[in-house]
Formats: sequence, structure tokens, C-alpha cells
Amino acid sequence: MKDSIIVLSGGMDSTTLLHEYKDCIALAVTFDYGSNHNSREIECARINCEQLGIRHIVIPLAFIGQYFRSSLLAGADAIPEGHYSDDNMKSTVVPFRNGIMLAVACGLAESFGLRHVMIANHSGDHAIYPDCRAPFIDAMSQAMQNGTYDGIDIVAPYTGITKGEIARHGKLIGMDYALTYSCYKGGAKHCGKCGTCVERKEALAEAGIDDPTQYEE
Repeated sequence: MKDSIIVLSGGMDSTTLLHEYKDCIALAVTFDYGSNHNSREIECARINCEQLGIRHIVIPLAFIGQYFRSSLLAGADAIPEGHYSDDNMKSTVVPFRNGIMLAVACGLAESFGLRHVMIANHSGDHAIYPDCRAPFIDAMSQAMQNGTYDGIDIVAPYTGITKGEIARHGKLIGMDYALTYSCYKGGAKHCGKCGTCVERKEALAEAGIDDPTQYEE
């Protein structure tokens, strides 16, 4: 039964979730919030939804880019290089981003008669992103259930697994990761050095997938 909406960025994780759970997803929503890589992710999200015949909508959240503080919103030069485990990657946090997006997706779910909101947070995000951790997801899900007539909840099947394990899921279902985008700098080619590029390389290698990503030399 197609009873779910997915928060779809166009990156590796949410696109894998889209394909893996396509039979229960009626609607995908991507948010345009002014990040360096938003436009490239949105195009990937559009292409994947088109392939699967899933309705895709883009909702602007321009106020985030205008008023929130994060290196992810401040241009390519502001993005630090290194691994997600490095303390400097905290600068890429967009305050309460998932909370805002989940709230909007919840309203969409009830408006479209859907019961679940799907999100692809995973254990690799937990170190620096508070709104990716299980306690937050559980609390937000409970708040959504309490705040909607239909008891809308969150389905987050990747919360306890790594990005490498997500890539393994993708390999099993024949994912084309060339149709996803990750780089926080937002260039035509992935920089290969920022936290999300490093994590992307590691995940694909862990899953035994030949990396189709175009990186800057």
C-alpha cells in the first residue's frame, strides 16, 4: 500500500530509501533551503522519482538560507575538509533542519491522506547532527502522532545502520549512484575532500561498488 511520503534530498541515503521502499511511497518531497548543493540534489531527486513514477514536489524554505547560520549555507569556500568525525564538521549543521522538514512533511502527509513520513537518517550522522539521532526521531514521531488526527508517524529504517550498510542495500537492488549527489561544496564535480565526499567514497568501497562519482582532480 502506498501510504508514505519520503523526505528526499537526492543524496545517496534518501535515494536508496526511495528505491528500496518504492512500493509504499506515494509522494516525495525535496526542500530548497539554500544550501550550496541544493540545486544539484534536487535534479537527482527529480530524475529518480521520474524513473519510479513517484510524484515529486519541491518546497522552498528560503528563510533557512536567509536567516540560519551554517557553512552549508555560506558558499563552497566555507565548507571544511575532513571526515565527519572531525570536530570542524559541526559547522555544516543547519540548526533543526530535520525538525523543520519533518514538520512540513507531516502536514503534507495528513493533507494527502498518508500515514507515514520516511527519512533516511543513519548512524554515521549521529556524531554531529542532533536531529538525526534516535531520541530525536522517536520524540518527533510521537509529537506528530499527538498532533495529527490520523496519527502520522516517522519511519526511519536506517537509523541504526551505517552509510556503508545503506550502500549494500543499494547494491542488492541495483542502485545507480551516479544519479545521486553528495558534495557539500556544490560544484559540477564532487570535491572529494569534504566530509560527505569522504563518507561517500568509504561507503561505496565498503559495499564493493565501483564508484561512479566524478571527482575534481
